[in-house]
Amino acid sequence: MIDLLEGLNEEQTEAVTTTEGFVRVIAGAGSGKTKALTHRYAYLVNELGISTANILCATYTNKAAKEMRNRIKTMIGDNDTGYICTFHSMGVYILREDIHYINYPSNFVVMDTEDTEAILKDVYEKANIDTSKLTFDMARKAIEAFKSKFKHIPYLSNLDNSELIEQYEKADTIQKKVIYGYLYEQKKNYGLDFDDLITVSLYILKSCEEKRLKWQERMMYVMVDEFQDVSGLNYEMAELLSGYHKNLFIVGDPDQTIYSWRGADVKFIMEFDNEYDDTKTIKLYKNYRSTPEILSAANSLIKNNKYRIPNDVVATKESSVITAYYHGKTTMDEAKWIADKIKLLVNNGVSYSNVAILYRSHFVSRSIEELFVREKLPYVLYSGIEFYKRKEIKDILSYLRMIVSGDDLSFVRVVNEPRRNIGKKRMEFLKTYAEKMNCTLYEALLDNIDNEPIVSTRAKDFVKVIEKYRIKYKDMRISDLITGVLHDSGYEAMLRTLGDDERLENISELKNSIFEFEKNSGEISTLEDYLQSIALYTNSDKEEKKEAVKLMTIHIAKGLEFPYVFVIGLNEGIFPTAHADTEEDIEEERRLAYVAYTRAENALFLTDSEGTNYDGSYRYPSRFIFNTAKEYLEFEVELDEALVRSAHTFIACNEEKMGIRNSNVLSKGDRVSHKVFGQGEIVDIQTENSVYIVQFDKLDTPRNLSFRAPLEKL
Repeated sequence: MIDLLEGLNEEQTEAVTTTEGFVRVIAGAGSGKTKALTHRYAYLVNELGISTANILCATYTNKAAKEMRNRIKTMIGDNDTGYICTFHSMGVYILREDIHYINYPSNFVVMDTEDTEAILKDVYEKANIDTSKLTFDMARKAIEAFKSKFKHIPYLSNLDNSELIEQYEKADTIQKKVIYGYLYEQKKNYGLDFDDLITVSLYILKSCEEKRLKWQERMMYVMVDEFQDVSGLNYEMAELLSGYHKNLFIVGDPDQTIYSWRGADVKFIMEFDNEYDDTKTIKLYKNYRSTPEILSAANSLIKNNKYRIPNDVVATKESSVITAYYHGKTTMDEAKWIADKIKLLVNNGVSYSNVAILYRSHFVSRSIEELFVREKLPYVLYSGIEFYKRKEIKDILSYLRMIVSGDDLSFVRVVNEPRRNIGKKRMEFLKTYAEKMNCTLYEALLDNIDNEPIVSTRAKDFVKVIEKYRIKYKDMRISDLITGVLHDSGYEAMLRTLGDDERLENISELKNSIFEFEKNSGEISTLEDYLQSIALYTNSDKEEKKEAVKLMTIHIAKGLEFPYVFVIGLNEGIFPTAHADTEEDIEEERRLAYVAYTRAENALFLTDSEGTNYDGSYRYPSRFIFNTAKEYLEFEVELDEALVRSAHTFIACNEEKMGIRNSNVLSKGDRVSHKVFGQGEIVDIQTENSVYIVQFDKLDTPRNLSFRAPLEKL
């Protein structure tokens, strides 16, 4: 026992030795929660004599589970560590023993993302479904929603497929067709996807008292790591498995809840003590990672959140440098300042690999990548694809290359983007013709534009765009050219139809790169020059090196730490994202900023720059810069007073609009009364505009009224 408790602080010791009942540990950033968890597990085994077969330690990722198992093996001297796993893995354990309850074999297939995508492709092909009407992402979300309510279980457990086939055949929407088609295909293979591992195991535990009691008696101690990230179904599983012995130990930090978009709900950790009256709460607040200066900035930021459990972390490291903030006039100014700082650090003996650049969205990396390639600074991109290798960027550059040269590579890439009914067979026809006539594929298309099999396609739309700009591109600004091509080709409209905001943001950033190219090149800039300059970035040697700056999104960086951290792109509309349109959303974005700040060990650098976002809005400095107490920031450039006033006005208007949206208390179909218009019915609600659409009894046409309108519900 002395060995296990040695090196723990008072709060960690309390967490380790409090073994019975409901225990909630609020573990601040860098406070040694993993140490507390692993020591508690070893304490249960070595000091209390609990078998590893009777302890569940649920972690959030397979990587975290593996690391925890390795640590615990060393402490308990036993390779058998029982159930140290993710919730999905726990679901597999339950199902391998008890899936026969739904008439599935124990050797069922666990389908990965490639398997599920293959099934979707098959379903779409058989039902002749156009992905422009229902994207794979939309289909996956529909299937997930269907399964979250356990609606799929009867179809999977029924030995007869006739009902499933009947539902598929009579489906009156594309969505239903996909759902039932997907279920049929997965059942045919006795497959379960990741969602099923949770939902099916939960269904068995809830439906069969005998099996539920078996697993409850087995799990004498249930421990859950990263509890701020659990979903409703994860929470239900933890609650069920601990229902007999009532020993549930949870660890997490509500200030680091950043995954609501994939089901996490901060209320589960926030209100845990309300769910269990005898909960004991322990706070780990001593930070072993960051300097006092970094933590002061982070604490001052997160205090702006209303819905939280106060737990300001305190540094145990010595003081260092104050957090630096830089505001650039352009994204390249911002990138140049970052590069210069990194060079200075390296000149002072810091390794490139000790530096991380974190951002909210993938597109923000563009200016950094460009400058690093130009100045030969080594970097590794850990999240997403390098900017100029992203599909939409390569597509648009291929359109520009078609206008200049009409090469075959560009043609193949974009002739059917958006879809113009030029599939494999027609492409083979064009290739055969081009080889025979010794011409390009585009020339082959022109020669056969009115002939079969091309005449029945929308190839003329493609030709119209290319020929229109071939005639006049040399007399146009490149920025005007790309705007015209995006519009006339239908490419931008396609992305908007799909609701693919991330790709739209990347397109907007490509436009910004063109603006910068034009500004730096002056009137002599040509499309040929621009495409040649881009080749520098697309063909750069990117072999991964150990000595390289790390570039990644903040979500990827969660759980990691770096000696020197740059948090970049701190602009309204980027961070916080423009999609954050409620107070709850903004609080999550602020938690994400807090996570970014607290990744830094020795020094933290914050940056932003001016410009425009993809929706046309101006890039003001983020409210998170203003939320961070100025006494904890060293301004490398003093912000212009007019800019500060404009930024505060923009943020205030934005927050006021959120307040209006949050005041929406009426629903579609409600009967209401207005002091002038009289009685009527709400026929629709536009939350994006904070508007009720009301059809009043005495008026022929509906009226759009703001959420502030004097409406009384009847």
